[in-house]
Amino acid sequence: MSDSPRSELTQIAEPAPRVRKREPGPRPDWLRVRYSRNSTFDDIKRLKGDLKLHTVCEEARCPNIDECWSAGTATFMLMGDVCTRHCGFCAVGKGKPGSLDADEPAHTALAIDRMGVRHAVITSVNRDDLPDGGAAHFAETVRAIRTRTPHVTVELLVPDFQGNRAAMDRVLDADPHIVAHNVETVPRLYRRVRREANYAQSLACIGHIHERGVLSKTGLMLGLGESDEEVEAVMFELREVGCDILSLGQFLSPTVKHLAVERWVSPDTFARLAEVGRAMGFKHVESGPLVRSSYMAHRAVEGDAGPLDGAK
Repeated sequence: MSDSPRSELTQIAEPAPRVRKREPGPRPDWLRVRYSRNSTFDDIKRLKGDLKLHTVCEEARCPNIDECWSAGTATFMLMGDVCTRHCGFCAVGKGKPGSLDADEPAHTALAIDRMGVRHAVITSVNRDDLPDGGAAHFAETVRAIRTRTPHVTVELLVPDFQGNRAAMDRVLDADPHIVAHNVETVPRLYRRVRREANYAQSLACIGHIHERGVLSKTGLMLGLGESDEEVEAVMFELREVGCDILSLGQFLSPTVKHLAVERWVSPDTFARLAEVGRAMGFKHVESGPLVRSSYMAHRAVEGDAGPLDGAK
């Protein structure tokens, strides 16, 4: 007999722990990422390390990091790598952030200059611990970029600042070319996907950006359990508040601790939604399985037809 308190038979018969389902079967061919890393990739990694900067490319585990970094573009993330919110889709660390780095705006501008980018994309973690949500830090960064590289167009991806319109105005007063705020998903799923955010508040943020005469942008992830009809309804409401630029991409769960993928959205569906968006009046739509908010962001201001109305 076994010395264990439970018999060997009991131990053998005990069911295996349940493994949480992360994805609805194997990833389809259209989600395969082509490896394209070159020396430019290493240069960017070294540069951001030297200047103590963070990129959303790494923190959010973006599937396009090889393509973008190898082409000399990256999306810098301000105010650290710890977020005060706990969204179920995001791989960025959660907890209590550290103090702001006073040198970060100047260092970000320096990195953009050294990289030789034409269109800079800047985002941040949520900093609900700060009275203005970090708006002044955003504004200072924009001014630093405009001073050092006045030829560079500047796109910001900002949080909702908890609905603080004065904070948003502080960002807009710095004169960025495009300001984005992602609604991320459809209203029905907010409690599960963005439990510390509010759909109406996010919609109001985008509307305020438009009212201030700045190109407005947003993005949605598909595959979280929404229907195509719900996506189209959100697109309609976005156009109602004046949203100019839209990105649609496939949600990919970063770890088993995050939300699971409910469905794989086909390239044909993304193409159809792009056509729907253009018919609704969006000035630019990026729609595809691997599209992310900052993916090929320069195309919104450097298209074949020239800069969009409102791009300074």
